[in-house]
Amino acid sequence: MTADREAAVRRLIADVWNGTNETTAYELVAPDCPGLGASGPAGVLAWHQERRASFPDLRYKVVDLVVSGDRAAVHWRAAGTQLGQFGPVPPTGAVVSYSGATFLRFDADGLIADVWSVNELFQLLQQLGVEMLPPA
Repeated sequence: MTADREAAVRRLIADVWNGTNETTAYELVAPDCPGLGASGPAGVLAWHQERRASFPDLRYKVVDLVVSGDRAAVHWRAAGTQLGQFGPVPPTGAVVSYSGATFLRFDADGLIADVWSVNELFQLLQQLGVEMLPPA
């Protein structure tokens, strides 16, 4: 079972996060998994499609992956070029590289039921030239 879950996480990253085969989300993600503006595969896809609209060549690489029971944790690195709007930041053409961690929970059917991520957003914004100033 651990090998199956590890394979599912690696496939999610290769196909969905890296955008090579988005239909994989419909095979791996449970209908009630929280996402961006919608639940299930569509919500998970929406987040990654939004990020790729800003960074069309964004690619994730697995640094470390641990699976235990119905949980998985992934330490990843991502890199891409900002060619689209990213929040309030207009396209800069800057190449960024940042890392993060994603935690997943699988349901009884072996589908991804929850995804939660943290990443170095501050570092990403600095690479785009955004100045962070404390309140006056």
